[in-house]
Amino acid sequence: MRDALSLSGNQALLTRANPLAKFAAVFLITLVLALSIDWMSASVALACELLLFPLAGLTFTLLWQRGWPLIVAAAVGGWSTSILSPDSGKVLLDVGIWSMSEGSLQLGLGFLLRGLAIALPAVLLMSCTDPTDLADSLAQKGRLPHRFVLGTLAAMRLVGLMAEEWQTIGMARRARGVGSRGNPWQRLRATLGQSFGLLVQAIRRATRLAVTMEARGFGGATRTWARESTYSRLDIWVLLGGAVIAAGAVVAAVWAGTWNMVWLEGS
Repeated sequence: MRDALSLSGNQALLTRANPLAKFAAVFLITLVLALSIDWMSASVALACELLLFPLAGLTFTLLWQRGWPLIVAAAVGGWSTSILSPDSGKVLLDVGIWSMSEGSLQLGLGFLLRGLAIALPAVLLMSCTDPTDLADSLAQKGRLPHRFVLGTLAAMRLVGLMAEEWQTIGMARRARGVGSRGNPWQRLRATLGQSFGLLVQAIRRATRLAVTMEARGFGGATRTWARESTYSRLDIWVLLGGAVIAAGAVVAAVWAGTWNMVWLEGS
């Protein structure tokens, strides 16, 4: 994660904010998006989130590299919603058992934008937050149990190692002629075998890490901190920014007449 932060530069504004303040801001935005299904509020939130990426030192290239599974999932979900939702309004596409109308297209577009607007803050948050800072904040300010915090820290630290381990296992298997050729079914079996190998390595690494942390006293009752987690004026602005984006999304949807609560859909 340190290497990832160096890509964005140490002067990136959001990297200096307290992790809990950033989590609270993301929660406010996500809460509003989870309560409604209209496309206007999602569009406003998504536009504001894209404007925040330079504050974290991120580029759209890094956004795609780190968040492409979420982006693809949102696109597939939007398309599926468009063709599977009940028709309402003018029919725009009719191909056999699939059809798309103005109403279903609007629902699909809202699903797509909402998925992106919910996923991008998570990508931004994890890209500009150091795992150690997050653990310190959760334990000191959040008062969470030490073992839960240390487990979270270990998991975040191991994510990057698992990506490297996947590449290493893939190179070793290709060197033995496994997975580099064959029909799609053979390649699928090779991928499943590689996934199983990664799972075994993850269990072994997690076991060694747990034993090592326990042996070094990480489970003790008394704890001191090398770095103190503090709040600053920047954290107030981060919270206000999250509140403004959430409120702006609601106001824009109400003003445009598209605001639609989840539990009111279909009523």
